[in-house]
Amino acid sequence: MRIALGNSLPLLAIVVMAFPFASVAQQTNADFNARIRMESHIGTVTGHAKAGQSDYRRYCAGCHGDRGDGMGENAPWLDPKPRDFQLGIFKCRSTPTGTLPTDQDMSETIARGLDRSNMPRWNTFTGQQKADLVAWIKHFSPRWVSEKPGTPIQIPPEPAITADRIKDGREVFARVQCWKCHGVTGEANGPSAATLQDDLGRPIAPFNFADGSSPKCGSSDQDVYRIFMTGLDGTPMPSFADNLKPDEAWDLVFYLRALMSEPSKAKAIARQLGLKSIDTNAGVGPQ
Repeated sequence: MRIALGNSLPLLAIVVMAFPFASVAQQTNADFNARIRMESHIGTVTGHAKAGQSDYRRYCAGCHGDRGDGMGENAPWLDPKPRDFQLGIFKCRSTPTGTLPTDQDMSETIARGLDRSNMPRWNTFTGQQKADLVAWIKHFSPRWVSEKPGTPIQIPPEPAITADRIKDGREVFARVQCWKCHGVTGEANGPSAATLQDDLGRPIAPFNFADGSSPKCGSSDQDVYRIFMTGLDGTPMPSFADNLKPDEAWDLVFYLRALMSEPSKAKAIARQLGLKSIDTNAGVGPQ
């Protein structure tokens, strides 16, 4: 999704691209060694960077590279490309846009994997292994020395799904112009879809809600809500925290559930209503 409210799109697009990513100066082995004592803290488990080195080399370096720059030997054949850990920019976070994720966020990503990518689920790792890997990943970027993770956003209790909420969610989908990237039926075929690039200038596809895939940062309703409110840093998907009230975000979650192929209460209600796609000419309402 891109924010596209009236004539404000150019300015807002610049704002979306403004969080610190730019470039990291060429780092030396001395730079990495200076951060070799990096730790992570996940619940009661403390991770140590040096302890995560061997697992990283065995399981991660082939894609992410020995230096964490996303330039592993497999990287040329992968799409999407592996994360460049030196930049310290992560899509999946519980923290506001532009901020570092929590150690827990990173551990959950390791365990969950990323659907529609070559990043598998590493849910066989022990809690200690994941904590050590998180610490090792952190040691690649100087951001972890100069910055602290953001404060996780608060997700209000999920309301009951109703017909009115689903219809209101359709209006939100139209108003913030989610359809420009995701398409009016959520099939990733909006007019902007073919032009999208990540912050490194590489083509990136919007999420297809209708093909049965799971959102990369989690598939629960709370996960989808979190994506709206944190954005996916490094991609064209911004945070809507300043544009959507919590109730509106929940309405949008329910409408998107109605677009997904998986059976759900929202989808059943939408079918009973005979709910139609938005009319992009009018901006709202059924086609």
